[in-house]
Amino acid sequence: MRIMNEPPFTELPAALVQEVLNRTEEISQSLLSSFEKIETQRKKWREQITREGLLHKDSDLIPVPHPTCAGVDGAFAIERLLAIDLVAVGAVAVEGLTPPSEKRYWPEPYHHVYVNTENHAAETASILRGLMIGMEMTLAQNAPHEIVFLDGSLATPTIFFNQAISKIEDVPTLQASLELQDNICTYLESYKHILTAQRSDHYWVGVPKYTTKREIGVRLNWPPSYDDRGLLSLILEAGEYTHPLPLMKPNSPWHINTQPINAPQRDAAEKLAQEVTSLLNSIHIIYYRPYHWLPALRLEVAKSIAQNPARLSAVLTGIKDQCKAPAILEPFPLYMADRMIKHLAKAVPTFRQIASQR
Repeated sequence: MRIMNEPPFTELPAALVQEVLNRTEEISQSLLSSFEKIETQRKKWREQITREGLLHKDSDLIPVPHPTCAGVDGAFAIERLLAIDLVAVGAVAVEGLTPPSEKRYWPEPYHHVYVNTENHAAETASILRGLMIGMEMTLAQNAPHEIVFLDGSLATPTIFFNQAISKIEDVPTLQASLELQDNICTYLESYKHILTAQRSDHYWVGVPKYTTKREIGVRLNWPPSYDDRGLLSLILEAGEYTHPLPLMKPNSPWHINTQPINAPQRDAAEKLAQEVTSLLNSIHIIYYRPYHWLPALRLEVAKSIAQNPARLSAVLTGIKDQCKAPAILEPFPLYMADRMIKHLAKAVPTFRQIASQR
């Protein structure tokens, strides 16, 4: 681990450092050229998106009361010992900045955690990732807040569940495999609830930090070398958002393989998996830039939210309320949840030491 005040190049060969430094001028010119090219096209792209009816102002939406918010994030860690692995999976839900008219719901963050020892297996990480996303789903469903922000795309749990369940066949006796099988129906039920979002007082919003999706770029024939979020961060002014559009479909249909699940739960899991993958086709995406100091945020919401002006107004109001600090480039509760749960991996060696001493 590098000491905070230690120079960054201490352990690198001097010739390697010099070669990298020599290339920085070339790279800086390439970046500058790219920015200038985008800037020259900015006006044209803004006129195009306006002409297509894809640009809106949040001030035109129905005014709504300030909603309460929470953010959910998860992490996992594997401490590889000589004979076994020490594994830890966790998810945490953090309350956002509370509106002045509301009382706090939570005196402290809520969490789920799984810690165990496992035999060495190459598939452990995939299975732990499935447990992690399942914990996030259950925390998000049960949070007593109007808006719950999820770290990442609403399609990501499908990928993680499919990868995790598929690996169960290779390590069916792994404790994490048994834990996943015992809880998979609960996880999928929570996921389905989030994708449906039928309750008028609850909204779930996926907020990916990084995305390469191009729903708007494909529609408007923008250069394929730029993703939507990058371009819209330059095109949108403060308080503007894009018209809700369906989530871009993958090259192959969304799928969750439930065959490795034990027979007693397999049928129920298969039914839930089919409902979940079907609901993904109704997810809509919105880009919103609440303040001039923020890049455009990609928001993924259920169709029931995207097509209801009052519910959409509540979501954008919640985003604006939770993004008031210029130093934080995402909603505040997501930022706090990420900071908290990412320390899980750093804490696992300490957990191991305490367990060994006992």
